[in-house]
Amino acid sequence: MSASTAPPQEELPAPAPTSAPAPATATTAIPTTPPAPPAAVPGPTPQDAQKRRGADTRALTQVLFTQLKDLEPGSPEHDRVRGALIEANLPLVRYAAARFRSRNEPMEDVVQVGTIGLINAIDRFDPERGVQFPTFAMPTVVGEIKRYFRDNVRTVHVPRRLHELWVQVNSATEDLTTAFGRSPTTAEIAERLRIGEEEVLSCIEAGRSYHATSLEAAQEGDGLPGLLDRLGYEDPALDGVEHRDLVRHLLVQLPEREQRILLLRYYSNLTQSQISAELGVSQMHVSRLLARSFARLRSANRIEA
Repeated sequence: MSASTAPPQEELPAPAPTSAPAPATATTAIPTTPPAPPAAVPGPTPQDAQKRRGADTRALTQVLFTQLKDLEPGSPEHDRVRGALIEANLPLVRYAAARFRSRNEPMEDVVQVGTIGLINAIDRFDPERGVQFPTFAMPTVVGEIKRYFRDNVRTVHVPRRLHELWVQVNSATEDLTTAFGRSPTTAEIAERLRIGEEEVLSCIEAGRSYHATSLEAAQEGDGLPGLLDRLGYEDPALDGVEHRDLVRHLLVQLPEREQRILLLRYYSNLTQSQISAELGVSQMHVSRLLARSFARLRSANRIEA
C-alpha cells in the first residue's frame, strides 16, 4: 500500500496537564489578647529608704563602738573610729537642730553646737548598758543646743525659772491647740499649768527676747520707718497746754472789766496808755487794775500753791 492509503494511526490521548500542587489552605487568623505585662513591683518608698538608712546607721554604730572599746584612747586608730562614729551620726544632729528652725539662728551654727553634744555623748556612751546610741545621744544633743540658746543667743538675760516655765507654756499651748482645734487663751494656759495669767504673759514675752532690734533698723515688710522715727518726743509746747487751761479757768473768776484789760494788754499787745484811751480811764487806774488782777490770779493759782 502506498503511504497515502495507509490507515491512520490512533492518536494517543494527550496527557493531562500536571497541575501545580494546591496551595496550603490558609487558616483564618483569630485575634488573641496579648499577654498582660507582669505586675510592676512597687519600688521602695522614701519612708522605707529612710528606715533602711537608719537601720544601717545603727548597725554601723554598733560595730564601731565594739571596735572603739578595744582601742587605746588617743591612738590614731581610736581617733579614726571615733571620727567615723561622728560622721555616721551627723544626721541625728541635723534632725535635732531642725526643731529649732523657728529661732532665726543660722542652722549651720546650731548643727555645730549639736555636734559638740554628739561628741560628748560618744565619749560617755557605754555599749554594755543595752541602750541604743540614738536614745542615749538625743537628750545630750538637744540639751547642748538649748544651753547655747540660753547662754549665748539671748540679748536680754531671762531668769532660768522663767525660761523653763516658757518651755512648759509652749508645750501646753501645743496640747491645747490640738485638743480645742484653735489657739488657747491665756486663761486656759494658766489653768492647765496652775499658774497666774501674768506669769503666762511674762513667759511668752521672755520667749521672744532673743534679739534686740535696733531703733534705727527699718521695719521689713510693712514699709514703715525705723522705730526711732516712730518714737514720741517731748513737745516743748506741751506745758503751755496746761498753762492755757489754767489761765482760762482763772480769768472767768475776774470781773469783766479786768478780763478785758488783761486781754487788751497780753493778747492784743496794747500799752497801758493805749488801754486807758480805749477804756476812757487814766493810765494809773489801768496799772492798779492790772496789779489787782495779778494778785487774784496768783492767789487762785493751784500750781504755785
